Amino acid sequence: MVVRQDYTSLHCIDINTHVAQAFAMENRNQYLQIRVTAAEKAAIRRASQTAGQDMSGWILDRLLPASKRKFQSLVKLLVETPEKRRFIFAELNDYLSSLDKHHLSQVVSDRPEISLDDYTSAYLAAMVETAAHRCDIDSPSWTANVPGLVQPVFGSSLPGLRLHLLTHSPPPFRRRNIFIDSSIGDRV
Repeated sequence: MVVRQDYTSLHCIDINTHVAQAFAMENRNQYLQIRVTAAEKAAIRRASQTAGQDMSGWILDRLLPASKRKFQSLVKLLVETPEKRRFIFAELNDYLSSLDKHHLSQVVSDRPEISLDDYTSAYLAAMVETAAHRCDIDSPSWTANVPGLVQPVFGSSLPGLRLHLLTHSPPPFRRRNIFIDSSIGDRV
């Protein structure tokens, strides 16, 4: 008798649904071979077993850390669900605020993998630069290439708040013609 096993992916229950969907396991349908010595293969096998992972998963976690994938997944959601952009930016804010300097540097080192509209690109770059400043690390080089907006964008439509927003917006946002009252680590 042959027993057939069904392998299904598990879904995270501790993060928002839209993030879990973006983070769901993709079907892996490509192969990559690397040449290693017998000793290197044995060391990889031991390390992956110690971590409770298969060898492929263990290697992928070192090359493409989950924290980096989460950042890219959230950025992708900004494009895929523009009606939820405000909430996704808030989630990115929470995520970047939770990282220490080592993890933040690793997570934001690569430019977004997906093409962003001008506003989203400018806002994201400003968020990343503000987080880097908070952690006292250099901003990733890709943020320097993100230009400011042609027309200013204010975080409130109340005319009386514009002067306050003009003078109190964090510098990375001001440089990009975005005027808000709070940023990384803050909530209005």
